[in-house]
Amino acid sequence: MQVIVGLGNPGEKYQKTRHNVGWMILDKLAQQLKMPPFQFQKKFQADLTKVDTIILMKPQTFMNDSGLAVRQVLSFYTDFGQVKSITPVTLPSLFVIHDDLDLETGSFKLHFGKGPKIHNGLLSLYQHLGTDQFWHVRVGVDGRAGDRSLSGRDYVLKPFSVVEKNALDQLAPEIVAAVLARLDTIQ
Repeated sequence: MQVIVGLGNPGEKYQKTRHNVGWMILDKLAQQLKMPPFQFQKKFQADLTKVDTIILMKPQTFMNDSGLAVRQVLSFYTDFGQVKSITPVTLPSLFVIHDDLDLETGSFKLHFGKGPKIHNGLLSLYQHLGTDQFWHVRVGVDGRAGDRSLSGRDYVLKPFSVVEKNALDQLAPEIVAAVLARLDTIQ
């Protein structure tokens, strides 16, 4: 199974914020793959859509508890639940799409085992999964142009400007193509 997670926060007030860019890109990916609509799955605390060996997932636990929902899905759909070893776990079939304040809006990076310096959603995943060895789809959301008068924590809960949203819309197909190309190499 390939599990692709978009990180975000549930609720209308967060829908268009920088912190929800993972969900925005996941929606574009679902559209490209012609996936069925997302359905809330209470046992996973997540919205899921699944076709064949691909699962797209939006945790509904709020960002800081995302790891709980992701662990539940991995334990149910993969052999992750049977892992009992002391050696670090590697999850090459897990992709996590998330906002990244270390990158400017309109840019992205696809890294294995390397995320931003600070991201509470990812910290939750690292804690619940016991590893950071999965694909990080780092989507840039920093449009502050050096102005740090607003904390990162508050800034990611702000919506994109029209110019930034347009840049993100132009970048989305490139992000989707990069994820799909990487998926093809592990299937």
